[in-house]
Amino acid sequence: MAATLDRPAVDVRKLDPYSFLAVLGKRVIHPGGRRSTEELFGLAQLQPGQRTLDVGCGVGTTAIQMAHRYNVGVTAVDIAPLMLERARRNVHRSGLDGKIEIEHGDILALRFPDNSFDRVIAEAVTMFVNRRQAARELVRVCRPGGMVLATEFFWRQPPTEEAREVFLGQVCPGMQLDKLDGWVRIYKDAGLTGLQVRSGPFEMMTPRGFLQDEGFLNATACLLRGVSRITYVRKMAWLMPRISRAVPYLGYILVAGVKP
Repeated sequence: MAATLDRPAVDVRKLDPYSFLAVLGKRVIHPGGRRSTEELFGLAQLQPGQRTLDVGCGVGTTAIQMAHRYNVGVTAVDIAPLMLERARRNVHRSGLDGKIEIEHGDILALRFPDNSFDRVIAEAVTMFVNRRQAARELVRVCRPGGMVLATEFFWRQPPTEEAREVFLGQVCPGMQLDKLDGWVRIYKDAGLTGLQVRSGPFEMMTPRGFLQDEGFLNATACLLRGVSRITYVRKMAWLMPRISRAVPYLGYILVAGVKP
């Protein structure tokens, strides 16, 4: 898959930011970075033997952490073939093939029966689709007494028209952002109770955030890979200035709630 993507420059130019970062080897690809994932783990209270679902698993980083650190069974799904290929490779390298199942899945139509999982997790997924439908689907497959936890982008402060247009019109077309209370209302209306909220700045693509999320070695490897091909250099030269315009206004929100 990666070899196919690398051939014509037009393919690289058409990659969305998430897929492009995966091609570069970035392991943490959601707005709150490792910070929000650690907050998610703290709220989730994962216990050995629980059945967990990671929706929009990306390259498998959170799924691997859950299986390794908490000894839970993980089913990880994503709609993008590139992400599934990277996730399978990373899971195999981690030696956790027997504890993590990777498969294709659509957050709007999950194949699982009602009440299937103790914990349902979605990091930066529902903002790309029909948000209310996606939230209801996450709650549907969660068992009564279980938890749904989701991380999203949100506007920490009202953006300028330029920042809004650049981020939602050029960098991530189709993404739907909201203010904090808007996201909380979506998950409350989906049926969750006892909602808990965490939020913070969007630092994933800042130099400090990149280094914190990836560590020195992988951050360096990503940067070297980014300058290894002219198509990558052009993509980064187009992407980074646009993201930087939106960074002051963006943040992440983590919503966690219990299914009655």
